[in-house]
Amino acid sequence: MEHDRSRESPSREGTSLPGEWPSSALGQSFSQILHRLTSQESRRGKGKSAAVQDLGALIEATERDQFFEGSGTSLHGMPEMLGQVAKALEKYAAPPKEQEGRGHGYSEVAEKAAAVGLVFLKLLGKFEAAKNSLVCPKWKTGLRDLAGPIYIFAVTHSLEQPWTSPTSHDVAGEVLALLLQVTECGSVTGFLHGENEDEKGRFILIMELLKADLNKESWKNNPATKHVFSWTLQQVPRPWLNQHLERILPPSLLISDDYQTENKILGVHCLHHIVLNVPAADLLQYNRAQVLYHALFNHLYTPEYHLIQAVLSCLLDLFPVLEKGLHWKGGGARPTTHCDEVLQLILTHMEPEHRLLLRRTYARNLPAFVKRLGILTVRHLKRLERVIIGYLEVYDGPEEEARLKTLETLKLLMQYTWPRVSCRRVVLLKALLKLICDVARDPNLTPEPVKSTLLEEATDCLILLDHCCQGQVKGLLVKILQSCEDSKVVNCIRKVQQVSEGTPYDGT
Repeated sequence: MEHDRSRESPSREGTSLPGEWPSSALGQSFSQILHRLTSQESRRGKGKSAAVQDLGALIEATERDQFFEGSGTSLHGMPEMLGQVAKALEKYAAPPKEQEGRGHGYSEVAEKAAAVGLVFLKLLGKFEAAKNSLVCPKWKTGLRDLAGPIYIFAVTHSLEQPWTSPTSHDVAGEVLALLLQVTECGSVTGFLHGENEDEKGRFILIMELLKADLNKESWKNNPATKHVFSWTLQQVPRPWLNQHLERILPPSLLISDDYQTENKILGVHCLHHIVLNVPAADLLQYNRAQVLYHALFNHLYTPEYHLIQAVLSCLLDLFPVLEKGLHWKGGGARPTTHCDEVLQLILTHMEPEHRLLLRRTYARNLPAFVKRLGILTVRHLKRLERVIIGYLEVYDGPEEEARLKTLETLKLLMQYTWPRVSCRRVVLLKALLKLICDVARDPNLTPEPVKSTLLEEATDCLILLDHCCQGQVKGLLVKILQSCEDSKVVNCIRKVQQVSEGTPYDGT
């Protein structure tokens, strides 16, 4: 009930002061229905449901030109009245607070949404018919107040969420498609930023409507608001997004700072879209990039693999922005970067980590950090060596993603830091040979294509290790070749020897 009070429109929507709304019979009818939709007395009963049905019947029986009376001639004409009715309908069909919307509550929301969607389809149908009529040249003005609430309703119920049903989902999709058709927009992106340079777009309008439910105190009153905001934000690419940075950055940070993991991930996805679609100069202004970095960095202490993946992906795209103004002038050690700081923390978490999903997530992103740092990865060489050896020893499931990504990391590491590899040849050689033997003798845990890929990658690492050590690895492998009886292991060693000597390997 508290949620319902927080979402009720101001009391003036339910009043009918003289001269505030159209004085025609139609205007009075809409005013009465608006009062019923916003009245607190009808909250517990079926009054609002009946009001929605009556509204659908009224729209169906009304001639299209009557919807545009008073527009531009009075402060509150029929289009403004319709806008208030649309807002009331959108709030009526909105899902309740998360703790209140379980089971039966969400099924009621889907039923309400289906009924409201049918009303919106009838109303938009009138506007579509008015487009081709010379009698109704003001249809665009009339649509101005309707477009925002209808869009929010359509997105709320067209996303796959607990409060939607197949019926409400389909109806909401039809409403969104008809809204785009009526507004003459080819896509949601065009609807939001404008189909051409002269058209303003409706992104600001949508953000203003969502603003009341996107502050610290109210953003959880309606569980759909965060999803509507996130989905809408991600429909707007560069170069249109930077002009709205002040509107979109605070809500994104707010959502990402929640205690619930799903909200953190949603907020991080919003921040990632901002990083990708706002110019670096705008992100660096007012220290915004640093704010983003610290908000993301703090999430790395949370042991949730979905969140870690989202955060690392965002950070990897944020590093070029943060390091844009850094230039090494020589004469001393290069200063550590944000990428160094993040990699150091990742390696700290990787060493003792035993949960497979987190191990895979860390290993999946490790090659990108080595590529980003290049030769500066040498700062982390000792820790990387321990992590690589530890991760190569542990079976990672049928797909072996962690071990494959660890081998990729090792190859990159040897390419960038080859002068430091020779002194580690024995340790790395033992780890790679142990991996090859384990995979070759694995009876049935790993599929054959994955085994072949693992053996091939490990062999490539041995070849690269031999190049880094000026052929010393080849000499160490001679005795193993004489005593080993496993054909798969022998083939790998022969390939290393033949490739190192410049002889093409024939696989026999």
